[in-house]
Amino acid sequence: MVNDQLDVVFGALADPTRRAILTRLARGEATVTELAEPFAMSMPAVSKHLKVLERAGLISRGRNAQQRPCRLEAAPLAGVAEWVQTYRRFWEGSFDRLDEHLRELQQGGPA
Repeated sequence: MVNDQLDVVFGALADPTRRAILTRLARGEATVTELAEPFAMSMPAVSKHLKVLERAGLISRGRNAQQRPCRLEAAPLAGVAEWVQTYRRFWEGSFDRLDEHLRELQQGGPA
């Protein structure tokens, strides 16, 4: 179940428009019209992007009179951060080995 949710979140994050929407929502709530402003696309296209983000749990929509403001829901990103963290150890170990190799090369040691 956790991997399925991670797949949905990564799928939502795969699109640059959706990432830009999340970046905007990180500054605070916004209406669909406000979110659509920077994009050269129809409102139905923006709505489709919002539905993908909503299904992934990355945004929620409230109700304020006639408006439905969107807000960022960052909790699913914790799962992404946790998944990436497991690979961070690998990268750091690789960089440590590269540093050691470069030090050896600079000191005229084994190549």
